[in-house]
Amino acid sequence: MSRAAAWYGSRWQWRFFSIWSGQALSLLGSALVQFALIWWLTATTGSATALAMATLAAMLPQVLLSSFVGTLVDRWNRRMIMIVSDSMIALCTLIVALLFTSELVQLWHIYLLLMLRALGATFHTPAMHASTTLMVPEKHYARVAGINQALNGMTNILGPALGALLLRTLPLFGILLIDIMTALLAILPLLVFSVPQPQRSNALVKRSVWSEFREGLRYVWSWRGLTLLIGLAMLLNFLLTPAISLVPLLVAQHFQADAGGLAAMNMALGIGIIAGGAFLGLWGGFGRKIVTSLMGVLGIGVGILLIGVAPSSALWLAIMGMWIAGAMLSMANAPIHALLQARVMPEVQGRVFGLMNNLGIGITPLSLLIAGPLADAIGVQSWFLAAGVACVVAVAYGASNQALMNIEADRTSALRATSAEETSASDA
Repeated sequence: MSRAAAWYGSRWQWRFFSIWSGQALSLLGSALVQFALIWWLTATTGSATALAMATLAAMLPQVLLSSFVGTLVDRWNRRMIMIVSDSMIALCTLIVALLFTSELVQLWHIYLLLMLRALGATFHTPAMHASTTLMVPEKHYARVAGINQALNGMTNILGPALGALLLRTLPLFGILLIDIMTALLAILPLLVFSVPQPQRSNALVKRSVWSEFREGLRYVWSWRGLTLLIGLAMLLNFLLTPAISLVPLLVAQHFQADAGGLAAMNMALGIGIIAGGAFLGLWGGFGRKIVTSLMGVLGIGVGILLIGVAPSSALWLAIMGMWIAGAMLSMANAPIHALLQARVMPEVQGRVFGLMNNLGIGITPLSLLIAGPLADAIGVQSWFLAAGVACVVAVAYGASNQALMNIEADRTSALRATSAEETSASDA
């Protein structure tokens, strides 16, 4: 019997999806607010610097704190972390909503709100990922991860679309209130249902935060397959974040298309993510999750290459490539989350997920710095060609690497390193 089945028996679906549904509504509310605030900044300031500052404010908490927050997630009550995070986000949004009604809002209020919302998400995301491990039977990890990918794709489509519609019918204050309501709906199931906690020995309870943080780093570093997997995730973020940011220039400069062409590219990506996540949710993936993930990375490479080779008269080919990349993005990402949930010890999952978020988000400024000058120097399509080839090469390397291919069966070194750390701590 799996850990989740032992805890919840046959009722795990009701409990988990009640909590999941609340979180899904909260994500949609956050997407509405994100779109509305960015549009307000654009309309009010017309400044690229203001938008860059908003992006930086939303990234800083994850870049600076994700690894350390993961340690706290492993120590603290994960249910309370999610409740407090959602409550803090709702409270901060309410304060800014009141500032809008009083016509006292200033730019720094928006930056601070974005930063505090990102701080709440920095705690909430690893807490939810780590809690899923103990709420869902292991055989369903890949399906749930696929459903989450489909949810992200749907949020990417519905958030801006509903945000644009609501901006025509509601003041910004009203949209902010919608986000507050969805946050409260996310909290409600957490007040009704319990969330299981991983077992912690007396020795671990007495450990300091810093020692547990170092233990999490040691756990990852001593497990060669896990280190390579995190490297693969970093590569995807490094390649794909600039590619998405360069799509408007590609549409305008290479394909000579208007806003309709850009909308078609964005919709193709979102629909692809939904399709790939839904398909994986029904199928469950190959027996070895790493095979599913590598197949997804290969598919991303194929889709990005199609965009890179599409002639200026074939926007349809780029749209097809974007759809393929979106569908394969779900196939690549979801199994990684399922694999970590299945193979990483529950008591260190917060640290591992936090570290992945930290490295994944932290590397994007570097990739943007490289992609921008490269695209200016040799053309926007050059980044898509380089990214597509890099994905194919990464898959070839990964498939030939025994440590990565055996990651689901081999975690002896990481367990041994962790056990040795616990023993030395107990002796001390």
